[in-house]
Order: sequence, then structure tokens, then C-alpha cells
Amino acid sequence: MKDNYARDITYLRLSVTDLCNLRCRYCMPAEGVPKRTHADICSVEELVGIVRQAVRCGVKKIRITGGEPLVRRGILDICRGIAALEGVEEVCMTTNGTALSRMAAPLREAGVDRLNISLDTLRSERFSYITRTGCLTDVFSGIEAAYAAGFTGTKLNVVLMKGFNEDEIPDFVNLTRRCPLEVRFIELMPVGNSDRAAFLPASAVLTACPELEPADTSGVARRYRLPDGQGLVGLITPMSHRFCGQCDRIRVTADGRLKPCLHSDQEIPLRGLDGDALYRAIQAGIVAKPARHRLTETGRSDAGRNMNQIGG
Repeated sequence: MKDNYARDITYLRLSVTDLCNLRCRYCMPAEGVPKRTHADICSVEELVGIVRQAVRCGVKKIRITGGEPLVRRGILDICRGIAALEGVEEVCMTTNGTALSRMAAPLREAGVDRLNISLDTLRSERFSYITRTGCLTDVFSGIEAAYAAGFTGTKLNVVLMKGFNEDEIPDFVNLTRRCPLEVRFIELMPVGNSDRAAFLPASAVLTACPELEPADTSGVARRYRLPDGQGLVGLITPMSHRFCGQCDRIRVTADGRLKPCLHSDQEIPLRGLDGDALYRAIQAGIVAKPARHRLTETGRSDAGRNMNQIGG
């Protein structure tokens, strides 16, 4: 289905929880977020039902997000239910990787096709600082488990932050020299707890690694490659080079509200709807998708929620 600006909407980012086992400084408060009751969050059946009607609207790719999706009770049932739907062509998940050492194989068996792993530093002390509670070796073990489980096309999502990880850009890029993965550098967006002063444009990657050669474009990422590299480097630039004209996604929060745009405060309630009524509500959300965000004009997001409450 196309929106009012002739964009073909084929991609749904589905949040299954706003909880996380980490407390990343740009995403969540140190104390975490209040735990909701089960009644406040969509059930397994509701989430699968939302995806079923989204597929009727033309959605083909589903990305399961959080918070951290692997802390969600019933996550394997959610994955199985979505993967079994006719019309779903790809099921992906974004995770912090800390639970993958035990969950990678079950996720693969449940029908998850590909993983994105959020990792902002390769240094243990920095990882402990930025996550407040995490252990870097858990993520490394999770990445190894993902490969062992047969996952391919794995991506590392690195949020660029001035004064924190800009000196690690070459280290991340060098991972693609010997590993067939994609390292994606993402510009920090002014949402929730993020520090505006920490913004670093993605062009800093090309400055730090001038040997990178243009490869192609995949979704919202402009991709590059080292001359002898096995993997790819992606740049995602929501701030310095807005890509709204190519945006093909909608989002659904864990409490069942459709957000036509990450940076809009508009939300369409889906809970309590079923069948054609749910289908029409999702259609309305697609039609309501704005032409673009206003981050560059206002310097802030109108999302109305922290990233963990939206699904990234």
C-alpha cells in the first residue's frame, strides 16, 4: 500500500516490550522504566494479529524490537506466529545481543531470518559505562552463537557519539575486513535522554577511513566497502542527510499504538480491534504518514516517548 506521498509501505517495526536488561545512557534512565502489567502490553495473539492485518496492507518485512525483545516472555511464540503468516517475507530482530548465547539457536528455529545487534563500543570499560549494567563478553558470546546457529547477514548497529566512540570508528570498520558482516553507523537522534552535544555526523566515518569505497544503497543505509573487506560499512543519516522520501516503514509500540513516523507524536490505537477494523486502522496509519520529520528545523523529536518505548 502506498501512502499519500507515493511511498510503498512494506516494513513494520514491531516493539514487543519497553523493558531492557541494559540502561544505555542515551536511551533509558538509570533506574529503568516502570514495569507495566501484562494487561498494558499486547499479548502474543494481539501482536501476531496486528502483523496479519499489516501484511494485508502490503507489509512484507517485520523487525521485532524492544526495549530488548529477548526479555519479553513468549518471544519465541511471537516469532513463530509471525514467521508462519502467509505474505511475511522476512522476520528480523534488533537485540543488544547479551542473551543470544542461549537464544540464537531457538530464534533461528522459530523463524527469525536475520539479526541486528546494537553495539556502541568494542572496549569493556566503555561498554560498562554506556550500558550501566552490561558485560561486553556477553555480546561477543552472543555474536559467536548467532554464527553457530546459522544466521547470515548479521549487522552491528553503532550509534555515533562525539567524545565517546569516535576514536573507535577504524576498529569497527576493520571488523568488516575479516568478517562478513555489516557495521552500520547511525547518527544520534535528539530523542528522550540523548545528549544533543554528542551528535557526530556519519561523514566522520569517511574522514576516519578514507580507504572506504562506495558499494551500494540498502534501505536507508548508504554502504561502503574496504578494498579487501569481506563485509560492508553502512551509514544511516537521519540528521545530516534526511531520507524521509525513501522511508517505507511504520511502527507499532508494545502497548499497541501505530506510529506513522518515529519522530511524530501521532499515534493510532490498535488494541481492541480485530479483522477488518484493525486492517482499516493500519490503513489509516499508513495514509497519515507525514512527508518528513522536523529534526533539522527544531533540533528535537516530537516522538513523545523514549526510544525504548517506541522500538528504535
